[in-house]
Amino acid sequence: MTEIRELTSNEEFIDAVRLQKEIWGFDEVDLLPVRLFVVASKIGGQVLGAFDNSRMIGFCLSIPGVKPDGRSYLHSHMLGVRPEYRNSGLGRTLKLRQRQDALARGIRLIEWTFDPLELKNAHFNLERLGAIVRRYVLNQYGSTSSPLHGGLPTDRCVAEWWLAHPRVQAIIDGRAPDPAPVEATVSVPCEIARLRTEDPKRARAIQEAMSNQFLEYFSKGLAVIGFGRSEEAGTYLLGPWA
Repeated sequence: MTEIRELTSNEEFIDAVRLQKEIWGFDEVDLLPVRLFVVASKIGGQVLGAFDNSRMIGFCLSIPGVKPDGRSYLHSHMLGVRPEYRNSGLGRTLKLRQRQDALARGIRLIEWTFDPLELKNAHFNLERLGAIVRRYVLNQYGSTSSPLHGGLPTDRCVAEWWLAHPRVQAIIDGRAPDPAPVEATVSVPCEIARLRTEDPKRARAIQEAMSNQFLEYFSKGLAVIGFGRSEEAGTYLLGPWA
């Protein structure tokens, strides 16, 4: 039976560090250290673990933040699930627990970054959780040791999860949200995962073209409000958001 609960002990934090190595293949220099888990648990962050009996099978880590206007929010910095438990709904369960905890504390926004070339993650964030995107950051983390990043710059979209917004509530409840007008699209070929390893030069060209489109549309006040999939491509849907 799967259990989601707060991590509180150093032994549990060490287990979460081990999971990072297993999931992302990071070198030591790129691992989030135990002391960050400790600090996050003490200052109003979220350190949650998923367990199958006594075995940790996933975790998520959030740290508190403050917007320039003084509003508090949570930055969800890392969420990982053991490979054999992916596609089981565990990632969504962890996110929903984050949402429950944040709302109970009066927090209305959780943000995180994601790689827009990871189409499965994009669909999860936008269509399964109801997040939107209004910011694109070039090479957010610099080069990393993870083979999952394929040596490309770590360009990232910033997901905004407005926890009490009607769109989010509808999606969480399994209902279709009210439709919003789509004014622009950004498409990424589904073969991008293969190109990262087999043709990194072409993968980089796709990434660069995509980043230029996102930056242009965001500068015009548009937001990513949905995501569509076909056999050929994943497509970000952009329009006004309020």
